[in-house]
Amino acid sequence: MRIRTLGCSGGIGSPLDTTCFQVDDDILIDAGTGLSALSLEQMRGVRHIFLTHSHLDHVAGLPLMIDSVFSDLAEPVVVHASAETLAALREHIFNWVIWPDFSVLPLAERPVIRFEEMQPGRAVELDGRRIEMIPVNHVVPGVGYRIAANGHAVAFSGDTMTNDSLWEALNAADRLDVLVVECAFGDQDLELSRKAHHYCPSMLAADLEKLRHRPEIYVTHLKPGAEDRIFAEIRARVPDRSLHRLSGGDVIQL
Repeated sequence: MRIRTLGCSGGIGSPLDTTCFQVDDDILIDAGTGLSALSLEQMRGVRHIFLTHSHLDHVAGLPLMIDSVFSDLAEPVVVHASAETLAALREHIFNWVIWPDFSVLPLAERPVIRFEEMQPGRAVELDGRRIEMIPVNHVVPGVGYRIAANGHAVAFSGDTMTNDSLWEALNAADRLDVLVVECAFGDQDLELSRKAHHYCPSMLAADLEKLRHRPEIYVTHLKPGAEDRIFAEIRARVPDRSLHRLSGGDVIQL
């Protein structure tokens, strides 16, 4: 399993892009502005997209990608997400006002995009890869994902703050090699973190105490301009874990 970081920032500003991870050649986790790092040929190879939630920084690339490869798609791209996220996409993006409804184009019986509702706690099997949806705690309904393949496992927190559901689900599994976890704000913005339902270093450190596994931890979603300070605060609060600051273009091989 190969995970390519297309975007992992909490904002934009060259060379920064927002959340999108490519798993092997055919799966995306989220579809933020980082999706633009893919060539047209690579976009044509994407068959499944798993969304963590409906916020723009995690879905902005989706309508543009579908439009860009529209004429080349012999079968629909499957978008997996919670019922709430799919409802938001239909109402606010693929609504003929913001963007055409590609779930009925070019024909309702032969669309280029298919929305597939997924329930937290359920899993999808794709060519030997098991993708499990895990509920988390964000300001809109949000989820994370755990992907297991070939005896290895990686988890993505999605956007979240203090919770038990993510950690209980990860602890229930037999292993975890890699954890990609968000931390949007520094501790000086603790109250903002609480209002926005994002981790800051103190909250992340407290929740990592719940995790029985000892994975390699990659920190994502740092706010532009504050990355060095936020990551230094995490290191100070989590001195006994293997921490990495994720950057666009980074590849994780399992």
